[in-house]
Amino acid sequence: MHQVSPGWGTKAVISHATGVIARAFLVVLLIATPSLLLPTVSSDVAQVVALAAILAAGLVIFEYTATYPGLIEFRDAPPFNRIRFGAMFISVFLVSVICRSQIDPNVPNSFVAAVGMLMGHVMDFPYSPVHLFLLMLPDNTPGQTVNITRSAAGLAYVVSIASIAAFSIVLRLYNWPLRNGNFNVWVNLPTFDPTTGGDVVERLQRAARVNLLLGFLLPFLFPAGVTFLTSMVDTLTFENSHTLIWTVTAWALLPASLFMRGIAVQRIAHLICEQRRQTEAFIADTGLQPV
Repeated sequence: MHQVSPGWGTKAVISHATGVIARAFLVVLLIATPSLLLPTVSSDVAQVVALAAILAAGLVIFEYTATYPGLIEFRDAPPFNRIRFGAMFISVFLVSVICRSQIDPNVPNSFVAAVGMLMGHVMDFPYSPVHLFLLMLPDNTPGQTVNITRSAAGLAYVVSIASIAAFSIVLRLYNWPLRNGNFNVWVNLPTFDPTTGGDVVERLQRAARVNLLLGFLLPFLFPAGVTFLTSMVDTLTFENSHTLIWTVTAWALLPASLFMRGIAVQRIAHLICEQRRQTEAFIADTGLQPV
């Protein structure tokens, strides 16, 4: 587990503290990446980014030093959260580079922008998530903004698909989550109460189906929801690079995260079923209850 135990030695405590600090630093780096890469950032944006980074770092430190689980799921079942964080960091970084390439078109930036343009055009076909995302833009949007948005959406969506594929490979090849020892449902699913609401397996399978369905539908529903909300407030514009970066990242990575969670929860339900079958077989063979 990730919390500090009384029996830990000095080396284990130092290692744990180093891991917590590293996680907090990476979260801060993720939030600050657009501001670090974009050449012009207003003082108001910088203050908001600094506040968000401090709050996120505090949450990570609190979660990974707490004795009892809080909000972060699968914190004792790597590399689930590492894959999700890695995909988000890659998406934010690449979209930031695409935005920077419009101002600083050096070779690396232009290469990333060209790859994004290729991905965007490949995935921009009728009724595709990328095509629906572009429909959020108002009719008077400049062509350059449309091209940047297409490139960012295409690249981010490819990253989201790659994250799902990476987790599926880890699940199959490395027998996730049992490779790291026994799986503690209470620690890794802190918001799930196994003592209420009927059979645990049925509830887990139902939650898995809901997450898979939402993960599949959100790339299509997200643009419609954003368009509806902005119609009541103001027209959505991606001429602000920070708006583009975080909107594209949320649109691409939130559904992928839900899809991965659905796969993970379905896997946990399967493991519980297997454990039940083994227990029933043991009782049938020996007539004894397992200890």
